[in-house]
Amino acid sequence: MFVVAIYGWQEETPELVQELAGALGIMTFEARQRLIGGGPSVVASFADHQQARALAEKVSRGGIKALIADATAVRMRSGFLIVRRFRFEGRMLNIETHNGQQETFPYADMELLITGTSVVGFSETKTIVEKKFSLGKTLLTGGIPMTSKVERQEEVSSEESEQVLYLYANDRPTTIFSLNGMNYDGFGAEMKLSRKLNFSHLISQLRLHAFGAAFDDRLLNKINQVRLLGPAQGREASLDLAAEILARCLLTSRG
Repeated sequence: MFVVAIYGWQEETPELVQELAGALGIMTFEARQRLIGGGPSVVASFADHQQARALAEKVSRGGIKALIADATAVRMRSGFLIVRRFRFEGRMLNIETHNGQQETFPYADMELLITGTSVVGFSETKTIVEKKFSLGKTLLTGGIPMTSKVERQEEVSSEESEQVLYLYANDRPTTIFSLNGMNYDGFGAEMKLSRKLNFSHLISQLRLHAFGAAFDDRLLNKINQVRLLGPAQGREASLDLAAEILARCLLTSRG
């Protein structure tokens, strides 16, 4: 699945709204909603790359920047580095991935840090035990109301959330730190009492060492994720996709 995202406008002028509405074949009200907040904003998704490219070019001719992201590849985390352990050293960060790969990132090469909240929905089957009136038992006891236990299976839905940090460093693969997916022993004596405190410390230390890197935390808010992903919601949508689109827009703007 390929998504088309727009970005880079300064304000949603009537002319810009009309251009976008015409390119997408939608009402001006819908187009205005896509432009709220200054972007980036996903405006369409396609199974075919050529269709996505054609729309991106059409939108760009109207004066709005557009990019294409492969949502399937992002969802599969193709080429991403998933951090298991890390260690801060003099001028660089050493990491170990979940598959044992070792990588080194000089702080001077770090360009962008993005934090977000990942929400994962899941369902499980639970056994519910209820007491119900039993006519048979009641008759046997001479009319004294009796109950019997009845079991039934019920599908219960829940959500789990955790903070995630994305590191972008020159042409290196996207590197992902997740609050619950790491060992924090690399902090040594600075290790905190909880994962949440350790994760916050990780972010602060990265910002301290990589002071030249930009930092963006808008994806901590679920509303901002929904606004960014737009029509991609419920398909290939994920925090990873939102972060990838946001990073490409921010890094392009930095030049």
